[in-house]
Amino acid sequence: MNVNVPQLADTLFERTTNSSWVVVFKALITTHHLMMYGNERFMQYLASRNTLFNLNNFLDKGALQGYDMSTFIRRYSRYLNEKALSYRLVAVDFTKMKRGVDGVMRTMNTEKLIKTLPIIQNQLDALLDFQANPNELTNGVINAAFMLLFKDSIRLFAAYNEGVINLLEKYFDMKKNQCKDALDIYKKFLYRMTKLSEFLKVAEQVGIDQGDIPDLTQAPSSLLEALEQHLASLEGKKTKELSADNRANTLSNAVSSLSNTGMSFSFSSSRMDEKEKQQALEEEQARLQALKNQRLKEISIQTPSASPSTQSMGSANNHTAGMDLFTNTTSPPSTNSMPNLNSDLFDLQPAFVPAVQSTPISTASSAWGGAAHSTHSHTPDHRCRIYCLQRPTYTTNSAKTQQTDGGMRCFKKRERLLSNEQSSEKGPQAQI
Repeated sequence: MNVNVPQLADTLFERTTNSSWVVVFKALITTHHLMMYGNERFMQYLASRNTLFNLNNFLDKGALQGYDMSTFIRRYSRYLNEKALSYRLVAVDFTKMKRGVDGVMRTMNTEKLIKTLPIIQNQLDALLDFQANPNELTNGVINAAFMLLFKDSIRLFAAYNEGVINLLEKYFDMKKNQCKDALDIYKKFLYRMTKLSEFLKVAEQVGIDQGDIPDLTQAPSSLLEALEQHLASLEGKKTKELSADNRANTLSNAVSSLSNTGMSFSFSSSRMDEKEKQQALEEEQARLQALKNQRLKEISIQTPSASPSTQSMGSANNHTAGMDLFTNTTSPPSTNSMPNLNSDLFDLQPAFVPAVQSTPISTASSAWGGAAHSTHSHTPDHRCRIYCLQRPTYTTNSAKTQQTDGGMRCFKKRERLLSNEQSSEKGPQAQI
């Protein structure tokens, strides 16, 4: 069934109004999966809605695990709402943005960077508030949600880390208000690093591959002191400020440590991406093979063995072929072929020889004193008629010519005989 993006999203929202925690949890997991791997239009539609998942008071009292799972549903829905809100504010998904030295967060200007990093912090806070322990992740539904959250945490913190590196590199060139906001962002960043390390420990205990879990390397504590002293100097407070060389070295070490952390997270993210691609290819090949086997099975069912009628026809053909070995194989003449002039038909038909047999005319005198004419025999006339009617018609030119010549001679002969008879009958009348 083909549906558009709004219909799909509305259907998922409708499923979240169900009273069963299983139905609601599966709807949330499906929504999260589409946000990660689906078309970006799905994410845009979620960001354009005024309200998303209103599950802050969800509670399933009818199931055995309803109370415990309802807590995770409320936390999970809060993260999905925050993820959609982040996209609405910055029009980009932090888990899919370009990373690296020329990435989005590393090339962002100061004002935009100070506004964007708190948005990432809020989304990361909602993710880390899931707070699932290894004993609670034995359920398949909640385990599937945790795996999606783990993948988002790696990509989200990688963007967060690059933004903080860019912030530190520009910190000593900022104005006083900007330095104050940047220092507050950095302190929150250190706190979230600690919470993320606990989250990754849970992921390791659940059974996630050790190579997929990145290493967290915190910046030296001396960097925080240098940042606070610089802000105090801008505010006019009397503090012992570090020299330019010491400050540069401290900043360089901190950036190097955070860069190593970013490389580790980027490597883990790339490795997960490769695994997902490989898994998707394997699933597609397995599905294609299953469809192929199903199609072959359907073809084998639709094509049964030879029926009894077919077998009888085959046996009859074999019997006929066996008899043909002892019969004349000469094919009958075609009806469209020219007749053979030397055939038996012409041999049986005698050549026409008109035999005119006439009786002699009696010379006895009639009662009137004239010669009396006897009636001639009409046998030649009848023979000519019979011959003309019975003479077969041929399609060859020579036969046709023979038939025409013979017919004309017969016709002329008959006309002469008839004329003689008429003249003989008129003779006595003329004498009278």
